Amino acid sequence: MTKTSSMASHLSDQKPDIQAEIKGASKPLWRKLLPVAVLIIGLVIAWASGALDLLSFDTLRENRDLLQGFVADNPVSSVLFFMGLYVVSVALSLPIGSILTITGGFLFGSFLATSYIVIGATLGATIVYLAARYAFYDLMRAKAGNAVRKMEEGFAENAFSYLMVLRLIPIFPFWLVNLVPALLGVKLRSFVLGTMIGIIPGTFVYASIGDGLGALFDQGKTPDLGIIFEPRILTPIIGLAVLALLPVVYKKLRQGKSGADKHE
Repeated sequence: MTKTSSMASHLSDQKPDIQAEIKGASKPLWRKLLPVAVLIIGLVIAWASGALDLLSFDTLRENRDLLQGFVADNPVSSVLFFMGLYVVSVALSLPIGSILTITGGFLFGSFLATSYIVIGATLGATIVYLAARYAFYDLMRAKAGNAVRKMEEGFAENAFSYLMVLRLIPIFPFWLVNLVPALLGVKLRSFVLGTMIGIIPGTFVYASIGDGLGALFDQGKTPDLGIIFEPRILTPIIGLAVLALLPVVYKKLRQGKSGADKHE
């Protein structure tokens, strides 16, 4: 292949990326920032309205019969309302995930609540991911240096495994793990699957706490939100995280062996 044809092939490979960057750059900045602005405004309204103060164990205890009666009389609408509330809470990055999950277990039982919450949380997280990607991804790529691009390539290559680990072990805030993959170019499919599967264990733990919340109320107690960090709970979850990383480790070892063979 001649130098000219090689250069033409290289430019051809880059053409979709160049066209995408030109297309993204042509959009007005206010339009790109609008989805993020809507989420921020919603967050400010939620805090200013005092709505977050309504969701507490005291509120659940005082309205226990009313809430359980509403769920019994309105099985479909109560589920839809709860899932919608969960979507909004995650999309606005409200710090009520733990107590909202426990509330779900209290109202619907551990297994049903886990399924409702996983769907609602995944939808809410996807909204944040799409808003951040639409607003900031092109700008970040334009400003990113080689180190950032290499990190992006490395993360995207094993996105599902990394997301599983980040979702399984709550090292970083949930909202942060919604944002970073969007800025590192993780594909939507990997983000959705990694989020949906990765949050199941932790969700089930808190939903199970909620399932026994009535007994705690009868004893005048409230649940311990730090239970997920107890060794008997956290150890199996860490085990799942290690399993999620095995494909990455295997790939790295294989690449290292392949590179060593080439140098022989």
